Amino acid sequence: MKTMFALAATAAIVIAAPAAAQAPTDPQIAHIAYTAGVLDVEAAHQALQISHNSEVRAFAETMVRDHEAVNQQALALVQRLHVTPEANPTSTALTNQAHATHERLSHLTGAAFDRAYVDNEVAFHRTVNGALRDTLIPNAHNADLKSLLEQGLTLFTEHQTHAEHLAQSLR
Repeated sequence: MKTMFALAATAAIVIAAPAAAQAPTDPQIAHIAYTAGVLDVEAAHQALQISHNSEVRAFAETMVRDHEAVNQQALALVQRLHVTPEANPTSTALTNQAHATHERLSHLTGAAFDRAYVDNEVAFHRTVNGALRDTLIPNAHNADLKSLLEQGLTLFTEHQTHAEHLAQSLR
C-alpha cells in the first residue's frame, strides 16, 4: 500500500512539474493526455491477462474501451488541427513509472494482483484527474482540445469512483 501512495505522489509531482516551471503547451498537453490513456490501456491488458476476478476483468475491459475511444478522438483532433503531440518530461516520466508498475505487477497473481492493479488504478486516476483539472485544462489554449480534456475528466472521474468502489470490495 505504501508503494501505491509513493507512486501516486511521484506521478502528481511529475504531472504538476510543467505547471511549476512553465505552463505546458497544447502539443505537450495532448501528448500527456494521450500517453496517460495509452498507459491505462496497457495496464488493463495486463489485468486481462492475469486476473480471473470477473469484477476486475470487467473494470479492465471498461478501461480499454473508454480510453481507446478517447484516444481515438484525440488523434482525430490533432490530425484535424495539424498539431504534432510533443513528448515532454511529464509524458516520459509517466511512461517510465507505468513500465515500473507493470513489471512489479507482473510478479503477482490472484487476489494480490487484483488488489495491486485496482489500487494502482485508483492512484493513477486520482493523479491524472487532478492534473487534468488543475494543470492541463486550465493551460489548454485550443477550445477543441480543452473540450476533449473536459469530457475526458468527466469520464475518468467516473473511472476513479468505480476503481475506489472496486478497491473497497477487494479488501
